[in-house]
Amino acid sequence: MSVVRVLSPFVARMIVANPMQVKAIAHARIKTNKIDAGVLAQLQASGFLPEVWIPDERTERLRRLVARRNQVVRHRTRVKNEIHGILQAHLAPKCPHADLFNGRGRDWLSKQALPDDERAAIARYVCEVERLAEDVADGEIAKDTVDDPAVQRILTIAGVNAVVASGIVAAIGDISRFREPQKLVSYFGLNPRVCQFGLGLAQYGRVSKHGRSHARGTLRSVPEPLIFRFCARLLSLFVDFMRQVEAMMLRPVSRLCRF
Repeated sequence: MSVVRVLSPFVARMIVANPMQVKAIAHARIKTNKIDAGVLAQLQASGFLPEVWIPDERTERLRRLVARRNQVVRHRTRVKNEIHGILQAHLAPKCPHADLFNGRGRDWLSKQALPDDERAAIARYVCEVERLAEDVADGEIAKDTVDDPAVQRILTIAGVNAVVASGIVAAIGDISRFREPQKLVSYFGLNPRVCQFGLGLAQYGRVSKHGRSHARGTLRSVPEPLIFRFCARLLSLFVDFMRQVEAMMLRPVSRLCRF
Protein backbone atom coordinates (compact mmCIF):
# COMPACT_ATOMS: atom_id res chain seq x y z
CA MET A 1 0.00 0.00 0.00
CA SER A 2 3.01 2.31 0.22
CA VAL A 3 3.14 2.54 -3.58
CA VAL A 4 -0.58 3.38 -3.65
CA ARG A 5 -0.10 6.25 -1.21
CA VAL A 6 2.81 7.64 -3.23
CA LEU A 7 1.06 7.48 -6.61
CA SER A 8 -2.46 8.48 -5.54
CA PRO A 9 -1.89 12.29 -5.76
CA PHE A 10 -0.74 12.01 -9.39
CA VAL A 11 -3.56 9.89 -10.87
CA ALA A 12 -7.34 10.07 -11.00
CA ARG A 13 -7.88 6.51 -9.76
CA MET A 14 -5.68 3.78 -8.35
CA ILE A 15 -6.38 0.13 -9.26
CA VAL A 16 -4.67 -2.73 -7.44
CA ALA A 17 -4.87 -6.09 -9.23
CA ASN A 18 -5.01 -9.45 -7.51
CA PRO A 19 -1.76 -11.22 -8.51
CA MET A 20 -3.21 -14.66 -7.74
CA GLN A 21 -5.89 -14.19 -10.39
CA VAL A 22 -3.85 -12.51 -13.13
CA LYS A 23 -2.85 -15.76 -14.81
CA ALA A 24 -1.59 -14.05 -17.96
CA ILE A 25 1.29 -12.52 -15.98
CA ALA A 26 1.85 -15.30 -13.45
CA HIS A 27 2.35 -17.98 -16.16
CA ALA A 28 4.09 -15.81 -18.76
CA ARG A 29 7.32 -17.10 -20.29
CA ILE A 30 8.74 -13.60 -20.83
CA LYS A 31 8.32 -11.20 -17.90
CA THR A 32 9.34 -7.56 -18.26
CA ASN A 33 7.82 -4.39 -16.84
CA LYS A 34 6.78 -3.20 -20.31
CA ILE A 35 5.04 -6.47 -21.24
CA ASP A 36 3.33 -6.80 -17.85
CA ALA A 37 2.09 -3.19 -18.01
CA GLY A 38 0.65 -3.86 -21.48
CA VAL A 39 -1.13 -7.01 -20.27
CA LEU A 40 -2.63 -5.14 -17.31
CA ALA A 41 -3.80 -2.32 -19.61
CA GLN A 42 -5.47 -4.80 -21.98
CA LEU A 43 -7.22 -6.61 -19.12
CA GLN A 44 -8.46 -3.32 -17.67
CA ALA A 45 -9.72 -2.10 -21.05
CA SER A 46 -11.63 -5.35 -21.61
CA GLY A 47 -13.04 -5.38 -18.05
CA PHE A 48 -11.28 -8.61 -16.97
CA LEU A 49 -8.80 -7.14 -14.48
CA PRO A 50 -9.45 -8.62 -10.98
CA GLU A 51 -9.35 -5.62 -8.67
CA VAL A 52 -8.49 -5.61 -4.97
CA TRP A 53 -10.30 -3.35 -2.55
CA ILE A 54 -8.06 -0.55 -1.27
CA PRO A 55 -8.65 0.13 2.45
CA ASP A 56 -9.04 3.64 3.77
CA GLU A 57 -6.57 5.22 6.19
CA ARG A 58 -8.52 4.25 9.32
CA THR A 59 -8.88 0.60 8.29
CA GLU A 60 -5.22 0.42 7.30
CA ARG A 61 -4.18 1.82 10.70
CA LEU A 62 -6.38 -0.71 12.51
CA ARG A 63 -4.90 -3.53 10.44
CA ARG A 64 -1.39 -2.44 11.37
CA LEU A 65 -2.29 -2.32 15.07
CA VAL A 66 -3.88 -5.78 14.98
CA ALA A 67 -0.98 -7.28 12.99
CA ARG A 68 1.59 -5.73 15.34
CA ARG A 69 -0.27 -7.07 18.37
CA ASN A 70 -0.35 -10.57 16.85
CA GLN A 71 3.41 -10.43 16.29
CA VAL A 72 4.05 -9.35 19.89
CA VAL A 73 1.78 -12.10 21.27
CA ARG A 74 3.50 -14.76 19.14
CA HIS A 75 6.92 -13.55 20.26
CA ARG A 76 5.81 -13.61 23.91
CA THR A 77 4.57 -17.18 23.45
CA ARG A 78 7.95 -18.22 22.04
CA VAL A 79 9.76 -16.70 25.02
CA LYS A 80 7.45 -18.49 27.46
CA ASN A 81 8.07 -21.75 25.63
CA GLU A 82 11.82 -21.23 26.11
CA ILE A 83 11.28 -21.08 29.88
CA HIS A 84 9.12 -24.21 29.82
CA GLY A 85 11.81 -25.92 27.73
CA ILE A 86 14.49 -25.15 30.32
CA LEU A 87 12.32 -26.57 33.11
CA GLN A 88 11.61 -29.75 31.15
CA ALA A 89 15.29 -30.21 30.26
CA HIS A 90 16.18 -30.30 33.97
CA LEU A 91 13.20 -32.50 34.95
CA ALA A 92 11.55 -29.80 37.03
CA PRO A 93 8.12 -30.74 38.46
CA LYS A 94 4.94 -29.26 37.07
CA CYS A 95 4.04 -25.84 38.41
CA PRO A 96 1.26 -26.24 41.00
CA HIS A 97 -0.20 -22.82 40.16
CA ALA A 98 -2.49 -21.93 37.27
CA ASP A 99 -0.03 -19.51 35.67
CA LEU A 100 3.72 -19.81 35.80
CA PHE A 101 4.20 -16.09 35.14
CA ASN A 102 2.03 -14.56 37.87
CA GLY A 103 3.31 -13.68 41.35
CA ARG A 104 2.99 -17.13 42.92
CA GLY A 105 4.26 -18.85 39.79
CA ARG A 106 7.42 -16.72 39.71
CA ASP A 107 8.05 -17.40 43.40
CA TRP A 108 7.83 -21.12 42.65
CA LEU A 109 10.11 -20.65 39.62
CA SER A 110 12.79 -18.89 41.70
CA LYS A 111 12.95 -21.84 44.16
CA GLN A 112 13.76 -24.47 41.51
CA ALA A 113 17.18 -26.10 41.59
CA LEU A 114 18.73 -25.01 38.27
CA PRO A 115 22.28 -24.25 37.12
CA ASP A 116 23.44 -20.65 37.32
CA ASP A 117 23.47 -20.14 33.55
CA GLU A 118 19.93 -21.50 33.17
CA ARG A 119 18.71 -19.34 36.05
CA ALA A 120 20.22 -16.26 34.39
CA ALA A 121 18.58 -17.19 31.09
CA ILE A 122 15.20 -17.57 32.81
CA ALA A 123 15.64 -14.14 34.44
CA ARG A 124 16.28 -12.59 31.01
CA TYR A 125 13.26 -14.36 29.54
CA VAL A 126 11.02 -13.18 32.38
CA CYS A 127 12.13 -9.59 31.81
CA GLU A 128 11.41 -10.03 28.11
CA VAL A 129 7.92 -11.32 28.89
CA GLU A 130 7.25 -8.27 31.08
CA ARG A 131 8.46 -5.91 28.35
CA LEU A 132 6.32 -7.62 25.70
CA ALA A 133 3.28 -7.44 27.97
CA GLU A 134 3.65 -3.65 27.95
CA ASP A 135 3.97 -3.59 24.15
CA VAL A 136 0.65 -5.35 23.56
CA ALA A 137 -1.54 -2.64 22.02
CA ASP A 138 -4.87 -3.68 23.54
CA GLY A 139 -5.57 -0.22 24.91
CA GLU A 140 -4.72 1.50 21.65
CA ILE A 141 -6.91 -0.87 19.66
CA ALA A 142 -9.81 -0.39 22.09
CA LYS A 143 -9.42 3.39 21.90
CA ASP A 144 -9.76 3.33 18.10
CA THR A 145 -12.77 1.01 18.03
CA VAL A 146 -14.74 1.95 21.16
CA ASP A 147 -17.31 3.95 19.16
CA ASP A 148 -17.40 1.68 16.10
CA PRO A 149 -20.94 0.28 15.66
CA ALA A 150 -19.61 -2.75 13.76
CA VAL A 151 -17.36 -3.69 16.69
CA GLN A 152 -20.24 -3.22 19.15
CA ARG A 153 -22.43 -5.50 17.02
CA ILE A 154 -19.78 -8.24 16.87
CA LEU A 155 -19.27 -8.02 20.65
CA THR A 156 -22.81 -9.35 21.11
CA ILE A 157 -21.54 -12.77 19.96
CA ALA A 158 -20.67 -15.03 22.89
CA GLY A 159 -16.94 -15.64 23.29
CA VAL A 160 -15.79 -12.61 21.27
CA ASN A 161 -13.86 -9.86 23.06
CA ALA A 162 -12.84 -6.39 21.88
CA VAL A 163 -9.54 -7.55 20.35
CA VAL A 164 -11.18 -10.32 18.30
CA ALA A 165 -13.98 -7.99 17.19
CA SER A 166 -11.48 -5.31 16.16
CA GLY A 167 -9.45 -7.86 14.21
CA ILE A 168 -12.54 -9.03 12.33
CA VAL A 169 -13.60 -5.46 11.51
CA ALA A 170 -10.06 -4.60 10.36
CA ALA A 171 -9.97 -7.64 8.08
CA ILE A 172 -13.41 -7.00 6.56
CA GLY A 173 -13.18 -3.24 6.10
CA ASP A 174 -16.22 -2.06 4.15
CA ILE A 175 -18.83 -4.79 4.59
CA SER A 176 -20.88 -3.47 1.66
CA ARG A 177 -18.31 -4.76 -0.84
CA PHE A 178 -19.49 -8.32 -0.14
CA ARG A 179 -22.71 -8.93 -2.05
CA GLU A 180 -23.56 -12.18 -0.27
CA PRO A 181 -22.40 -14.06 2.86
CA GLN A 182 -20.57 -16.72 0.79
CA LYS A 183 -18.24 -14.02 -0.53
CA LEU A 184 -17.27 -13.04 3.01
CA VAL A 185 -16.67 -16.67 3.97
CA SER A 186 -14.41 -17.09 0.94
CA TYR A 187 -12.53 -13.91 1.85
CA PHE A 188 -11.69 -15.44 5.24
CA GLY A 189 -10.67 -18.71 3.57
CA LEU A 190 -13.23 -20.72 5.56
CA ASN A 191 -15.14 -22.10 2.59
CA PRO A 192 -14.63 -25.85 2.01
CA ARG A 193 -12.98 -27.23 -1.09
CA VAL A 194 -15.51 -28.58 -3.58
CA CYS A 195 -14.93 -31.31 -6.16
CA GLN A 196 -17.78 -32.14 -8.54
CA PHE A 197 -17.94 -33.83 -11.96
CA GLY A 198 -20.96 -33.69 -14.21
CA LEU A 199 -24.26 -34.35 -12.48
CA GLY A 200 -22.71 -36.22 -9.56
CA LEU A 201 -22.86 -35.12 -5.97
CA ALA A 202 -20.35 -32.55 -4.83
CA GLN A 203 -17.60 -33.73 -2.51
CA TYR A 204 -16.53 -31.26 0.16
CA GLY A 205 -13.06 -31.26 1.68
CA ARG A 206 -11.18 -29.09 4.13
CA VAL A 207 -11.30 -25.30 4.18
CA SER A 208 -9.46 -23.60 1.35
CA LYS A 209 -7.33 -21.24 3.52
CA HIS A 210 -7.00 -18.87 0.55
CA GLY A 211 -8.17 -15.80 2.47
CA ARG A 212 -6.61 -13.60 5.12
CA SER A 213 -4.55 -15.69 7.52
CA HIS A 214 -4.63 -13.01 10.25
CA ALA A 215 -8.43 -13.10 10.29
CA ARG A 216 -8.48 -16.89 10.62
CA GLY A 217 -5.95 -16.68 13.43
CA THR A 218 -8.14 -14.13 15.19
CA LEU A 219 -11.12 -16.46 15.00
CA ARG A 220 -9.10 -19.13 16.82
CA SER A 221 -9.38 -16.99 19.95
CA VAL A 222 -13.04 -18.00 20.27
CA PRO A 223 -13.45 -20.46 23.18
CA GLU A 224 -13.36 -24.12 22.20
CA PRO A 225 -16.79 -25.02 23.66
CA LEU A 226 -18.41 -22.56 21.26
CA ILE A 227 -16.47 -24.06 18.36
CA PHE A 228 -17.55 -27.57 19.37
CA ARG A 229 -21.16 -26.38 19.60
CA PHE A 230 -20.92 -24.84 16.15
CA CYS A 231 -19.39 -28.01 14.71
CA ALA A 232 -22.14 -30.12 16.29
CA ARG A 233 -24.78 -27.88 14.75
CA LEU A 234 -23.02 -28.07 11.39
CA LEU A 235 -22.86 -31.86 11.63
CA SER A 236 -26.58 -32.09 12.37
CA LEU A 237 -27.36 -29.92 9.34
CA PHE A 238 -25.16 -32.14 7.19
CA VAL A 239 -26.93 -35.28 8.41
CA ASP A 240 -30.34 -33.75 7.63
CA PHE A 241 -29.12 -32.80 4.17
CA MET A 242 -27.87 -36.32 3.44
CA ARG A 243 -31.21 -37.76 4.55
CA GLN A 244 -33.00 -35.45 2.13
CA VAL A 245 -30.65 -36.48 -0.69
CA GLU A 246 -31.21 -40.16 0.10
CA ALA A 247 -34.99 -39.65 0.07
CA MET A 248 -34.80 -37.90 -3.30
CA MET A 249 -32.72 -40.73 -4.77
CA LEU A 250 -35.08 -43.45 -3.47
CA ARG A 251 -38.23 -41.71 -4.68
CA PRO A 252 -37.79 -42.66 -8.40
CA VAL A 253 -36.98 -46.24 -7.38
CA SER A 254 -40.21 -46.51 -5.38
CA ARG A 255 -42.18 -45.21 -8.35
CA LEU A 256 -40.66 -47.86 -10.63
CA CYS A 257 -41.49 -50.58 -8.11
CA ARG A 258 -45.18 -49.66 -8.38
CA PHE A 259 -45.20 -50.55 -12.06
